[in-house]
Amino acid sequence: MMAESMLNASDLQALWVTLQLAGLSTLFLLVLGTPLAWWLARTHSRLRAPVEALVALPLVLPPTVLGFYLLLAMGPGGPLAGLSLAFTFAGLLLGSMVYSLPFVVQPLRDAFAAIGEQPLEMAACLGASPVDRFCSVVLPLARPGYVTASVLGFAHTLGEFGVVLMIGGNIPGETRVLSIAVYEHVEALDYARAHTLAAGLLILSFALLLVVYTSRFRRRVGP
Repeated sequence: MMAESMLNASDLQALWVTLQLAGLSTLFLLVLGTPLAWWLARTHSRLRAPVEALVALPLVLPPTVLGFYLLLAMGPGGPLAGLSLAFTFAGLLLGSMVYSLPFVVQPLRDAFAAIGEQPLEMAACLGASPVDRFCSVVLPLARPGYVTASVLGFAHTLGEFGVVLMIGGNIPGETRVLSIAVYEHVEALDYARAHTLAAGLLILSFALLLVVYTSRFRRRVGP
C-alpha cells in the first residue's frame, strides 16, 4: 500500500509500458534469434565473424549513438520512413530488439554449440528429420540457454534509457518507460518517487539474475 501511494497514475502507466516492451522484445528476439544463433553455432562461413561482430555491437556502442542511427533510419528519407515508427511503441520495440540482440543471441549460440554433433548424429541414425532433430534433441538440450537468454533479454530491456530517449521520446502511455520516469522524478527533485521506482527495478533485476545463476549452480552441482 505504501509503494502504491508513492506512485502516481503516470508511473503505473510507465510500468505497464515497460513490462509490455520487455516482454514483447524478449519474445520476438527468442523467435528471430534462434535461427541466427543456430547458424552462428554451426556455420564455417567467413561471414560468421562479421555477423557476430554486428550482433555484439550494441554491447560496446553507446545507446545514444545506436538510438541516433535508428532514428535516422526511421525518420524522413530513411529506409524505414514509410513505416512511421519514430516516437511510437512499435519503433521503440524495434529499437529494443536491436539493443538487446546480443543478450539473447549469444546465450543461445553458446547453448547450441555445447550440444555437439553426437546427439544429432544419433537422432539422424534413428531416421529423425532435421526438423525433428531440432525440436526433439536441440531444444530440450538448449533449454538452459533459453532460460538465460530470456532473463537477460528481459532484464536488459527494463533498464533502457538512451535508445528509448532517442527514438521513443517521452509520450505517456506510448513510449514513456520506467527509466524515463526515474529521470523525470530526479529532475523534479522528487527523490522519494525516484527511489521507489529505482529500487523496484534494482530488486527485479537482481531477482532475474539470481534465477540465472541459481539454475547454473544447480546444473553444475547436479541433483
